[in-house]
Amino acid sequence: MSSDITADLAIIGSGSAAFAAAIAARRKDLTVVMIESGTVGGTCVNVGCVPSKALLATASARQSAADSRFPGAATDAAPVDWAAVRAAKDDLVATMREEKYTDLAAEYDWEILHGTARFTGTHEAPAVEVDLAGGGTQTVEAAHYLVATGASPWAPPIPGLAETPYLTSTTAMDLEALPESMIVIGGNAIGLEQGQMFARLGVQVTVIEALDRLAPFEEPELSEVITEAFAAEGIGVVTGASITCAKFEGDAFAVAFTDVDGTDRKLDTGQLLVATGRRPNTDGLGLDKVGVALAERGAVAVDASLRTENPRVWAAGDVTGYPQFVYNAASGGTMVVANAFDEAGKEVDYTRLPRVTFTSPALASVGLTDAQAVEAGFECDCRTLPMSAVPRAIVNRDTTGAVKLVADGETGRLLGVHIAAEAAGDMILAGIYALRAGMTIEDMTDEWNPYLTEAEAIKLAAQTFTTDVAKLSCCAA
Repeated sequence: MSSDITADLAIIGSGSAAFAAAIAARRKDLTVVMIESGTVGGTCVNVGCVPSKALLATASARQSAADSRFPGAATDAAPVDWAAVRAAKDDLVATMREEKYTDLAAEYDWEILHGTARFTGTHEAPAVEVDLAGGGTQTVEAAHYLVATGASPWAPPIPGLAETPYLTSTTAMDLEALPESMIVIGGNAIGLEQGQMFARLGVQVTVIEALDRLAPFEEPELSEVITEAFAAEGIGVVTGASITCAKFEGDAFAVAFTDVDGTDRKLDTGQLLVATGRRPNTDGLGLDKVGVALAERGAVAVDASLRTENPRVWAAGDVTGYPQFVYNAASGGTMVVANAFDEAGKEVDYTRLPRVTFTSPALASVGLTDAQAVEAGFECDCRTLPMSAVPRAIVNRDTTGAVKLVADGETGRLLGVHIAAEAAGDMILAGIYALRAGMTIEDMTDEWNPYLTEAEAIKLAAQTFTTDVAKLSCCAA
């Protein structure tokens, strides 16, 4: 059975970029058809941000109980009922998927086709053919098309790995039972988050990273903080490792590697989690049929306006290979509609794009790093403030962390803000606004800042450009 559908905008995918574009289009009274081969909502609500942060919050609550860091207020952490934890996570995901996705689609009134899409036609006359989940096919013709198919976990070509039942960041959250031990391959955001999460739920975790430090794309000072935090929680860390083999025998994994000193080592573990990044979902889309090229690692090649080489085909979100954040995807989806139907001429600008790793302490950054500032030709002036100098951290009896500010040594203009602190994800908003306003270090020291907040660390860090840390006063203006 086959039938044709026409629309102003056809969207392949149903995640953040897709929904943002659909809402923007419907607000202009444009017709929209969305095509989804899996579960509506995409990565974030189903297998990414929402479930992972729900589990991180659970693990953090248990860790706080185990810490018992306040004198006179002893606390304790009970054993984990993983089945109940997982069920609560699944219930939360189902609720948010319904409220934030399926209900919204009904409210804004666009059609969702459940099936697998591929481009047909020509460069001049593209179309999409959908193999419907319930049988039959439908052809969709639209004025414009948006590819928003996201990305999936990727594993490196480690000898033997493909023959093992290793976990990904998706499947790890659906384990039937918690293992006694786990090796996490990958020491960037996802590996750090899930490694610490499982450790706080009672699993003995070791993180193996190929580069020379954890969080290798953050400032070295932030890497040092998270490394010390992991050590304090008993999480094993191996950096500068070259993995030579992975095996699964009986009910255990074995990972062989050469460490930074050139020594061959082997670790055994109950579970193996591979968290080495994600790759765009473009296989089977037939993009070449309509003249759409692929870029590095299979990403859809787009220009700064998110248009592909076909003027009627656009792409947004993780499938573009651009920074894989839900807010970036949503912004891109909205921008595509403005550019496609209003010829707005908007372009992506990542100058102030923040990133947050939801470990404890969290890592958050915006703007240039020290090295990037030097590479860009600035006379870089940088200062790092330990959270041990921040009154709120002292009161909380949790002084793990640091704030690093990167400034132009000639003008004093702020170039970057980098934070390791419990509230880093919230604090970084101040850095975004400061960069947007073109503030200088002097501006930041002169501005109001509420006392006994973690965000005060940013102002205190600015004061260190003229005052030694040891001489900082909480009462200084």
